Amino acid sequence: MLVGAAAPEFALAATPPASPVISPWWVWPLALFLATFLIGIVAVLAGVGGGVLFVPIVSGLFPFHLDFVRSAGLLLALAGAISAGPGLLASGMASLRLAMPFALIGSVFSMVGALVSFTVPADVMQALLGITIMLIVLLMWRARKPETYAGSRRDRIAVALGLAGVYLDPVTGRDIDWRVQHTLAGFAAFAIIGLVGGMFGLGAGWANVPALHLLLGVPLKGAIATSNIVMSIVNTSAAWIYIERGAVLPMIVTPSVIGVMLGAKIGARLLHRLHAAVLHRIVIVVLLLAGSRAMLKGFGLWN
Repeated sequence: MLVGAAAPEFALAATPPASPVISPWWVWPLALFLATFLIGIVAVLAGVGGGVLFVPIVSGLFPFHLDFVRSAGLLLALAGAISAGPGLLASGMASLRLAMPFALIGSVFSMVGALVSFTVPADVMQALLGITIMLIVLLMWRARKPETYAGSRRDRIAVALGLAGVYLDPVTGRDIDWRVQHTLAGFAAFAIIGLVGGMFGLGAGWANVPALHLLLGVPLKGAIATSNIVMSIVNTSAAWIYIERGAVLPMIVTPSVIGVMLGAKIGARLLHRLHAAVLHRIVIVVLLLAGSRAMLKGFGLWN
């Protein structure tokens, strides 16, 4: 019985292939480098992290198993955030004081998400992720002007943590004053962001900017810059889970990390020169593409 069951497999293996076209091994690493270089530029400008772009693009266009793609997505998002972080902190746009409390919450839940990622049905979570991102896009489309602060009141937690500041916008030459509101809601939002990001290898950037900008009231450029700092902290926590599980393939990670770090350097420089309205459109387009891809994959319409 065992021989009969195995016979078709042996027959299939013995059948000579019909002239397959085999690409050289170096084609895929080179293609990954070029793709992630562009992803690094766009990710920093949009503040969404490379993982939210890398995972759907590479899983759909490259012949790699999803587990390896998810781990590489976290690592390259981490690399891009670390590469852009020093320049953003030096410019004053990114705030370490703002990033730390929300990154701490996101880190804890990103590890939880990474641990349970092999037990939750991927199609269900992909569909929910896509729907969530599409709702965020709708909120950002109907939101106020990019650099306008929504409210003047702060809760007691924001005051106690000193979540306020000012940075110089080199495009307009104006000092942009920001103050955080809805701190508890922000903690809840970053817990969800960390959970979903760690589960799918999307990093923490896919919703950092909307949470910082729309919920907490941080101006868009400050939200984008601080988002990169949050990602460098949150993604480190989730990445260790994937490393411990052995889901890291150097052939994927090495060219991807190099490409995204070089692209992030360019993106960080362009961030200082672009108007907030342009960045606002970039964020909407990037999230719209990523959300559509995740939703279609979750419903089985794009495999």
